[in-house]
Amino acid sequence: MKQNVPGNNPGMVDNELDIRGLFRTLWKGKLWIVGMAVLFAAVALIYTFFAKQEWSANAITDRPTVNMLGGYYSQQQFLRNLDLRANMSPVDQPSVMDEAYKEFVMQLSAYDTRRDFWLQTDYYKQRQVGNSKADAALLDELVDNIQFTAGDIARNTSDSVKLIAETAPDANNLLRQYVAFASQRAASHLNEELTGAWSARTVQMKAQVKRQEAVAKAIYDRKVHSVEQALKIAQQQNIAKSETEVPADELPDSEMFMLGRPMLQARLESLQAVGPNYDIDYDQNRAMLSTLNVGPTLDARFQTYRYLRTPEEPVKRDSPRRVFLLIMWGMVGALIGAGVALARRPKFL
Repeated sequence: MKQNVPGNNPGMVDNELDIRGLFRTLWKGKLWIVGMAVLFAAVALIYTFFAKQEWSANAITDRPTVNMLGGYYSQQQFLRNLDLRANMSPVDQPSVMDEAYKEFVMQLSAYDTRRDFWLQTDYYKQRQVGNSKADAALLDELVDNIQFTAGDIARNTSDSVKLIAETAPDANNLLRQYVAFASQRAASHLNEELTGAWSARTVQMKAQVKRQEAVAKAIYDRKVHSVEQALKIAQQQNIAKSETEVPADELPDSEMFMLGRPMLQARLESLQAVGPNYDIDYDQNRAMLSTLNVGPTLDARFQTYRYLRTPEEPVKRDSPRRVFLLIMWGMVGALIGAGVALARRPKFL
C-alpha cells in the first residue's frame, strides 16, 4: 500500500506495509511467542487443578403408576366415590396420579425444599466455616445448584432436574437423595390433605345420617300418632270391625278410625315393634360412616414420581474445561508474545 504526498518527490514512499518484514520480525521473536503461549497455557493448566470443579447429574421424571401410590390411591379414590355419590365431583377432575405428581413437582421446584434439603446434608455441613454470612452465601449457592426445568407438552419434553456438585459421585448421590426428599415432602403434604378430607367427609356423613334418622323418626311419630288418634275415635264410636272397603293404605288419616279397633290395635303394635322405616340410602350411609370412623391408613413412604432418566455419575466435567482453557490462554499468550516481538524490533529512521 503506497500513498503519494503532494509536493514531495513522486519516487519517495511515505507509508508502506511490509508483510515480509512483519513475518521476519515475528519469526525472530518466535521464542517470545512460543514462550508466552506455553507460559499462559501452563498457568491455565495449574488453575484447572486448583479451581473449584463442577459436575452435574440429570434426572427426568414423570407421573407415578397406581402401584407406586400404594394405599393412598385406594383411600383417595374412596373419598372421590363419596363425592361422586353426593354429586360434588367436577366433571373434568384429574386422576389421583396427576394430583400426586403435581404436588411432587411443586416440592421439587420449591426454594424451601432445596434449602431444607441442603441443611440436612453432610455435603453442606462439611463446607461450613462457622461464619454466618459465609455460610448463608454458601447455602444460596447450593440452592442455585439445583435447577428444575418444567416439561413442555408442545415440544414433547418431560420435567427434568439438574444438580451440580464438586465430584461426580456427589452429583449422582445428592440428586438421588434430593428427588427422594422432594417425594417424601410431597407424600407428607398429600397425607395431611387426605387426613383433612377424610375428617371433613366423616363430619358430613354423620350429619347426613342424623338427618335421615330425624326424618325417619318424624315420619314414624306421625304415623303412630295418627293410628293412636284413630284408635281412640274407634273406641269412642264402638267400631269393632272395619266399616269401609277402601284399602287401609289408601285411607286418609281422618278416616282411619273406620278400620275398627282390632285392626287399628294390630297396626299400632306392628308400628311399635318395627320402629322407624329407613330406605337403602340410609343403610349405605351407615356402612360408609363405619368405614370413615376407622380413619385413613397413612403410608409415609409411597412414591409420587417415576424416573424416565435415572441419575447416573457424569462422565464429563462442566467446569473448569481444561482443553478449552489451555487453547484459549495459549492463544492469548501467543498474541502477547507477538506483541512483545514487534515491540522489540529495531526501528529505522
